[in-house]
Amino acid sequence: MEKVYQFIDDNKEMYLEWLMEICKIPSVAAQNRGIVEAVMLVKKHLENLHADVQVIETEGNPIVFGELKSESERTLSFYNHYDVQPEDPIDLWESPPFSPEIRDGKLFARGVADNKGTLMARICAVHAYKQVYGDLPVNLKFIVEGEEEIGSPNLEAFADKYIDMIHADANIWENGFKDVEGNLQVSLGCKGMLYVELHATGANTDLHSGRAAIVENPAWRLVWALASLKNEKDEILIEGFYDKVLPLTEAERKLTEGIEYKEEEELEQLGLSQYINGLSGFELKEKLIFQPTCTICGIESGYTGQGSKTVLPSVAKVKLDFRLVSEQDPDEILELLQIHLRKHEFGDIKVVPLKGTRAATTDIEDPLVDTIKHSAREFYGKEPQLLRSQAGTGPMYTFCQKFGIPSAGFGVGHANSKNHAPNESIYVDDYFEGIKFMALVMRNFAK
Repeated sequence: MEKVYQFIDDNKEMYLEWLMEICKIPSVAAQNRGIVEAVMLVKKHLENLHADVQVIETEGNPIVFGELKSESERTLSFYNHYDVQPEDPIDLWESPPFSPEIRDGKLFARGVADNKGTLMARICAVHAYKQVYGDLPVNLKFIVEGEEEIGSPNLEAFADKYIDMIHADANIWENGFKDVEGNLQVSLGCKGMLYVELHATGANTDLHSGRAAIVENPAWRLVWALASLKNEKDEILIEGFYDKVLPLTEAERKLTEGIEYKEEEELEQLGLSQYINGLSGFELKEKLIFQPTCTICGIESGYTGQGSKTVLPSVAKVKLDFRLVSEQDPDEILELLQIHLRKHEFGDIKVVPLKGTRAATTDIEDPLVDTIKHSAREFYGKEPQLLRSQAGTGPMYTFCQKFGIPSAGFGVGHANSKNHAPNESIYVDDYFEGIKFMALVMRNFAK
């Protein structure tokens, strides 16, 4: 691999320019901005690798598919996305979000950590390997979508329609980070999710708040309904909600015990005195990774502007997400939620499902995991930090485990990359390391 590493070192300026170029594109899926430009640039880079490239239309943003064949019988796929989160609030950025800037060894730009840095690291790794050896050690497939940041609404239909196209022996998932100690983190899954809105309605118009003496307030109605879902100990009270949450296996317990979680540093960074229920140690990590959640994402009702406006609102709504684990099915959880509301005499509250996906897990003993661990020891000189699951959600099950494809994720971000927030960044050195490490993983996977 030394020849490949040397080629990467000799071409750092070019590879960094490639990354900065794609980070200049404001490919915000939620606002339908920069999509065509991002698709064309990803297509150009894959064609530069002499991949067989297709831009596949969906009901939303296109998926860019690129395939490179070798003499190997093994196939590795990469799942990435070219879309990014909106840049708001812009006034908190120290430099323009779509004008990449290097400061203190970091490259700042919207989407550089999530997920353009990792996407380009993989493209550059393939480029370097081919430039040195002419051929690849394994067959490769790039699947790059443009709607991950809005929940991948069209990925499942794509996967079901093009099963042969996405088939692979293993998949490298889209994102990953180093922890605060600089250890590479490798995630072996992600939580599922049910995302819903609850709507409460009252009179057919807003009223003077003096009418609250005799007219029911839908905001209170919604608050009472929400209070029935979870108690002060953070326990979810929907009957049957936990039935399919599986206990930890011995391997999962051992893996979790080995995770270094810098609690005090994170609490200080977040301005908090403690975690929920004062959790610490193993119990904290177990809850973060293996337990489901019920979270209020936002509430809207009445008047919240400057000054006073004494109003009795006519409608109230809330957005909720349930992060799911193990065998929890979002459709079943939706039904249990509706039953719960009716049982507690909130049947008048309308439940609007917005998104549902299952949790994804890859076997800890899968050969893909062994390959990544071996590669990390070879490259970094130490074991990576394995995470049984990300605390967040992605379409991994829809794209991989549903079809029997093992998947694991790692990338070029760092512990304070600030995904989705102002001043998103990666370390420039981590980007170049990520290119080299990906090239090594390809080589070792072929073995």
